[in-house]
Amino acid sequence: MTILTALLAALASYLLGSIAFAVVVSRGMGLPDPRSFGSGNPGATNVLRTGSKPAAALTLALDALKGWLPVWLAYQGQHVGFLDHAAVPLVAIAVFLGHLYPIFFQFKGGKGVATAAGVLMAVNPWLGLATMATWLIVAMFSRYSSVAALAAALFAPFYDWFGSGLVWQADPAMLVAVTVIAALVVWRHRQNIRNLLDGKERRIGAKRP
Repeated sequence: MTILTALLAALASYLLGSIAFAVVVSRGMGLPDPRSFGSGNPGATNVLRTGSKPAAALTLALDALKGWLPVWLAYQGQHVGFLDHAAVPLVAIAVFLGHLYPIFFQFKGGKGVATAAGVLMAVNPWLGLATMATWLIVAMFSRYSSVAALAAALFAPFYDWFGSGLVWQADPAMLVAVTVIAALVVWRHRQNIRNLLDGKERRIGAKRP
């Protein structure tokens, strides 16, 4: 029953992650489909290229919320004995995979930065804040969302490893999950890496052509 409950929790998390809020928000606010311009990525950064900061902010908040909510609920389920400890890392990875490969949108999703931030905030607020601070600092200096995302992804497992046992309780299974999520973020930015090397990467706030 425990394994079945964990799998059902992971499935529900994947389905929640599959809601592409960039597309939903854009449609609701009468904006172009974010998959049809710029990077083609259904995420807040591409929504921002329409010139609508409210739409981008709402997309960012909803993508982060959908990462935070299932992991937080899984922790609550663990505390009351409804879910096994191993279910929480599974839920974290499942909701993230839902964002990357959404079943509702032909498995073509975003790059997962905001959703990953939400997951990390649920795992531990200090871990989430440290990772988001890294993104913000790098973004401010580079003006490239992709560079900031790559830096945050690379530092996230280190923050979790360093903080475990010092600031919060060590959790090897969650460290594995955080590392997997970070590796997937880097993988999803492989085209951005090529664009950066070729000098073709768009800066934050650049309008769609």
